[in-house]
Amino acid sequence: MQTMPKRKKNIALLFLIPIFMFGFGYLMVPIYDVFCDWTGLNGKTGVATVQRVSKMKADTSRLVKVEFIANLNQDMPLEFAPTTRSMWVHPGKRYQTAYRARNNTAHAMLGQAVPSVSPSKAAAYFDKVECFCFSRQAFNANELRELPVVFVVHPNLPQEIETLTLAYTFFEVTDAPAQPHHVTAIGSPTAN
Repeated sequence: MQTMPKRKKNIALLFLIPIFMFGFGYLMVPIYDVFCDWTGLNGKTGVATVQRVSKMKADTSRLVKVEFIANLNQDMPLEFAPTTRSMWVHPGKRYQTAYRARNNTAHAMLGQAVPSVSPSKAAAYFDKVECFCFSRQAFNANELRELPVVFVVHPNLPQEIETLTLAYTFFEVTDAPAQPHHVTAIGSPTAN
């Protein structure tokens, strides 16, 4: 039989452990963000409105190279690639490109793309106006689709940054609750 102080200690632990676990889980996102800022991993991009982008003044005296990369989660049965590997852009000017995705299965699937920009310092200066990553994408069996990206690099991008890389990783989320999606087929990307 346990003594009273030992029983109180055990009861206190039974209450404190779940509180600690919840607190740790709650703090993981900010800790992850600090880790990404510190290491330069997973540069998050911003979202801009058409109105905000239209007010930007293009810096036509400067060109920045934007590279495009496509990655797949290990279990994602999709072909996924950019329509162009890179383009030269003037900061402050809106550009459009696209990625192509094909569902290689005989069944419908739902996917979600997660973007990142490197170097991570440049992520704060890269905004997407339109992007397939804003919502989950529903693919029919064997469907091929062109997924648009409209973006702008801010004119105040630090001068030492001459190349940005926009990378997407596609994950299958078929078992997750579906969200509405909107994808518009577009022509070939504009490149300078």
